[in-house]
Amino acid sequence: MAFPVILLALCRSTSTLSANELPPVVAPPDGFSFRMPAVHRLPNGLRVVLIERHDVPIVRLYAVVQVGSEADPPQLPGLASMVAGLLPEGTKHRSAYQIAEEIDQAGGSIDTGAGWDQSYANVSVLSNHARVAFDLLADLLIHPSFARDEVERLRKQTLSALDVIDQDPSYVADVVMRRLLFQGTPYAHSEDGTPESIERVTREDLLDFHRRYYVPSRTILAVAGDLTEPECLRLATQYLGEWNGSDTQPVQSFTGPRPLHSRQIVVIDKPDAVQTEIRVANLGIPRSNPDYFPLAIANQVLGGPASNRLFDVLRTQHGLAYGASSNLDCYSRLGAWVAKTSTRSDETIKATQIVLDEISRLRNGPIKSWELQNARDYLIGHEALEFESASQVANQVLETMIYHLPQDYWNRFPQEIRSLTANDVLAATRKYLSTNDDIIVLVGNAAAFQNGLKKLGEARVIPIADVGRSFPDPPRGTADPSALRR
Repeated sequence: MAFPVILLALCRSTSTLSANELPPVVAPPDGFSFRMPAVHRLPNGLRVVLIERHDVPIVRLYAVVQVGSEADPPQLPGLASMVAGLLPEGTKHRSAYQIAEEIDQAGGSIDTGAGWDQSYANVSVLSNHARVAFDLLADLLIHPSFARDEVERLRKQTLSALDVIDQDPSYVADVVMRRLLFQGTPYAHSEDGTPESIERVTREDLLDFHRRYYVPSRTILAVAGDLTEPECLRLATQYLGEWNGSDTQPVQSFTGPRPLHSRQIVVIDKPDAVQTEIRVANLGIPRSNPDYFPLAIANQVLGGPASNRLFDVLRTQHGLAYGASSNLDCYSRLGAWVAKTSTRSDETIKATQIVLDEISRLRNGPIKSWELQNARDYLIGHEALEFESASQVANQVLETMIYHLPQDYWNRFPQEIRSLTANDVLAATRKYLSTNDDIIVLVGNAAAFQNGLKKLGEARVIPIADVGRSFPDPPRGTADPSALRR
């Protein structure tokens, strides 16, 4: 099914704006219709779904294993990423060179990796090489060799990359924010690991992780492109039907302490920095939470793509930043709401206070009618654009399955968004967004703004060299997994 391109109205006419400030008025985006394709389950538990398109002679296979960095052992952060990264670097039947040569001859590509809640292996080929794609994908998923020389090569590459990004203020700000916000949960560490953990990883650790979690019952295979359903199922059964392995290993449960009930401020001191990276974060929600819809609108107003309050105040009104945004990051079991920007060192406190003021303004009163309409139009129009190609449809199907969303979720999406009122958005914002129990992370030259820190509250200052290791965690309440917002 083809979906039309939707032109988005970024601003709408209001009585408070002059005519020369307004773009041409555009009609609201239309809704879209999507039928969830059939999901076939093989006897071994593997789920297979086909998004059939014959307009381009390409077949893409997306294999998603429903386990990711949240399953890293506490002493080995980065393990899931290493396992996924090594899949195309040799199997029991093919060397890394043979894999590269075979995919090149098929006019295709291979991509593997791990995020939170899932690891993936994608293979794309010309449709007349579909058999090669299934054969290669099955080999990567089932028979990775984790050859010692390849393990050492990836270890060196990862350590080299960490050596660079561990000095990047934006990366450090995100890592520290995650550690503080998600403390006590399997989501608190860096997906990339630390130099110490990468040094500790052994081949046996890699093999054990793969054996525990890379099993067919945890795996979804989405096939997109120029292939019929009978042929898709025949190839999936032929190459992946004999894949064995039982799902007996639970991912870590939440056993950590409850979140703080007061503001926490951490400054990461980088004396040579001329700008400060700013993060203000609250706990968010899992992706399947029904509050996702009003929070998506609130996030769009605060710092989403196109026009938003943070950008308007920080960039347009005060000239303090090149950009400002907020992210609503939703995982399987929890989430984060993070406002982010950067500014010159001497304006750090002012810019941070503006972010806090905008957060308070968002939760202290309903958004304006034109903001609500703009957010609705953007979210509905942008979602329609995500269903244009077979690959995009596959990604949306996978999101539905990974996060256990209803089968009619995407058809209901426009209606759910349009039905929300400003008061609905305000209620959700007040529930999840606060400046009383937030996390503030500042990465920059602490000497340039330390005198003003007390305006924000009590702060800890930590040298950037200590971030990759273990810096002191603040006292917390008693362990209570139920405190994590469901």
